[in-house]
Amino acid sequence: MKIADLKKHIRDVPDFPQEGIIFKDISTLLKNKEAFRKSIDELARKFGRERIDYVVGVEARGFIFGAALAYKLGVGFIPVRKKGKLPFKTKSVTYKLEYGTDTLEIHEDALAPNARVLVVDDLLATGGTIKAVVDLIIAQKARIVGVAFLVELRFLKGKERLKDLPVYSVIQY
Repeated sequence: MKIADLKKHIRDVPDFPQEGIIFKDISTLLKNKEAFRKSIDELARKFGRERIDYVVGVEARGFIFGAALAYKLGVGFIPVRKKGKLPFKTKSVTYKLEYGTDTLEIHEDALAPNARVLVVDDLLATGGTIKAVVDLIIAQKARIVGVAFLVELRFLKGKERLKDLPVYSVIQY
């Protein structure tokens, strides 16, 4: 399977979650074993030569790709979750959304200073969520070696919020 073939496995859902939005549904890619494997293999190919200590996955779909990629790379996996979901002491960041604010958290002992981190999520849109995650990781004095996505919606210019970081997306729209 070629990378270009992966787009065939992503379903467009019009008017979700609101009218005028075309939602990129990755569940159809996830259920196809060859497409899912190719996605993880491509992310591993891109970052396999980097010295990475942890993959940080963003709730919720970032957990799917992040955990599989951490396994493939032979490194640890660290979840970043919505407020109140982690059981131990946390560090948090609150950020703006189009319709309000949200808060993300990481365990305060998740990352040692200078730990080398790859951040993974399913989709890069406006970049607000991933920029908040980056800020959370930097606050723990860890080093971000890259930020990776399955899908990037280029027209929303989310990459501009990550100017100083290596950003890679398998599929672009």
